[in-house]
Amino acid sequence: MAFPEPKPKKPELPKKLLQDLECKQGAVRAVRFNVDGNYCLTCGSDKSLKLWNPHKGTLLKTYSGHGYEVLDAAGSFDNSQLCSCGADKTVVLWDVATGQVIRKFRGHAGKVNCVQFNEEATVILSGSIDSSIRCWDCRSRRPDPIQILDEAKDGVSSLKVSDHEVLSGSVDGRVRRYDLRAGELYSDYIGSPVTSVCFSKDGQCVLAASLDSTLRLLDKDTGELLGEYTGHRNTAYKLDCCLSEDDTHVGSCSEDGKVHFWDLVEGSLTLSLPVGRGVVQSLSFHPSEPCLLTATEGRVQFWREASHAEPVAS
Repeated sequence: MAFPEPKPKKPELPKKLLQDLECKQGAVRAVRFNVDGNYCLTCGSDKSLKLWNPHKGTLLKTYSGHGYEVLDAAGSFDNSQLCSCGADKTVVLWDVATGQVIRKFRGHAGKVNCVQFNEEATVILSGSIDSSIRCWDCRSRRPDPIQILDEAKDGVSSLKVSDHEVLSGSVDGRVRRYDLRAGELYSDYIGSPVTSVCFSKDGQCVLAASLDSTLRLLDKDTGELLGEYTGHRNTAYKLDCCLSEDDTHVGSCSEDGKVHFWDLVEGSLTLSLPVGRGVVQSLSFHPSEPCLLTATEGRVQFWREASHAEPVAS
């Protein structure tokens, strides 16, 4: 006799505050999980970049070398290198262990908003207020980019990279996707300045946040609008959006001091997480677990699902 399958557990959202870290680096402009979600990076307005273990709330290293505030950062797949970008128009490649600058890439004509490694961490891609995406070879000594993607008509605010695609959002109101295998460019018009873009985990959809206080879920291949999510406030700042680790919910920072989550399919607002009094500038969702990092003013918060129990120290 076959037993019935247990009902799948309802996906949980992170709403239990485990850590509230005072970062001591001015305003935190961005917070980012690393590839496996064990560590995170915080980008400060005091020109510093910091590496943390958010699960324990410990600071591991501080990286200094930018000339102005740091706006975004990313870790390589093997956790040996970091890249960061900032208002000093530079992109910096770091050695994680020593904290030393390996390379500084200069070529953007304005502040650099977003930065990503490709999968092998051989190329860094950076998007700037100068309307271009530049691709930098980490291994060669050449100072100029190996490629410049300059289709945007206004600043590039957000950038994501998959194994063969580059997704970007621009202040010109468009989401652009470069298919590197096919050599094709796809462009979807949102109409309002795009502040953040991301792929869904299954790679089928694209989520875009824009300054009309709306998140939009698009079918990646057709550009069809699959869902619209409203209830948060985003009219003035570049704020992050995300999908939960299992693609069941979409989330967004908000200018009302909260992070909001919606049911991806139904579009209903399922959680408004009170984070702080000021604008929640940045968030990062864990790659495989219901964990969330949020940044507001000079602090970073680490959230887990309500049923999460801390392992007992033996």
